[in-house]
Amino acid sequence: MKAMILAAGLGTRLKPITEKIPKALLDIKGTTLLELAIRKLCKHGVDSFVVNIHHKGEQIIEFLEKKNYFNLHIDISDERELLLDTGGALKKAEKYLKGDDAFFVYNVDTITDLDLSALFDDHKSSNAIATLAVMDRPSSRYLLVNGENVLCGWENAKTKEVIIVRDKNSKLARKAFSGIHVISPLLFNLMPEENVFSIISLYLKVAVNNQIKVFEHNDSNWMDLGKIQDLNAANEMILKFLP
Repeated sequence: MKAMILAAGLGTRLKPITEKIPKALLDIKGTTLLELAIRKLCKHGVDSFVVNIHHKGEQIIEFLEKKNYFNLHIDISDERELLLDTGGALKKAEKYLKGDDAFFVYNVDTITDLDLSALFDDHKSSNAIATLAVMDRPSSRYLLVNGENVLCGWENAKTKEVIIVRDKNSKLARKAFSGIHVISPLLFNLMPEENVFSIISLYLKVAVNNQIKVFEHNDSNWMDLGKIQDLNAANEMILKFLP
């Protein structure tokens, strides 16, 4: 099974720490965010990885070399010359991920005890192009879904911008995205010509004529390590569970 770990972010909100190291190498209870993500995915059957790099990417390469790539197959998708955003990152990594089977995409700053196998099985039981892990929690941006857990739109809670792409007359629920997806390789056939774009913007375009589904995991522990203030909470969460 394959997975892509999105590790190219600038970590702007984590300065000054990320002025010296990439966010993926932040120390959490003696390990790193990248290692936590790899261990989590391995536990659920992943044995082949792609890690994209940008900010201080050479440190990530050196870290993986020092760890002997955890005795796993790990490819590097190098974005050091140009940061491609989440959708562009996936497009660039197609050569590593293409095939017949669905694969995970996992934000490196996500810490959770979500059952990834349940997420994967839910995706495989549907005809969805992608299945996104979501929760009912406060967020600045929401995915809008119908009663069948199909993506129909997106909302920016701060700017009040709303985009509806299907089921415009239906009552839609707001769900916060957890930064974990299972994706069918068919998505590569629906990529735009441009190389820099967000995965959510792609999902909204694809959702017009295809199913993008969501998987709720409200019974899980979850956080994304986006700010320095989150470090203590991340350490406490890791004490409760290790992926």
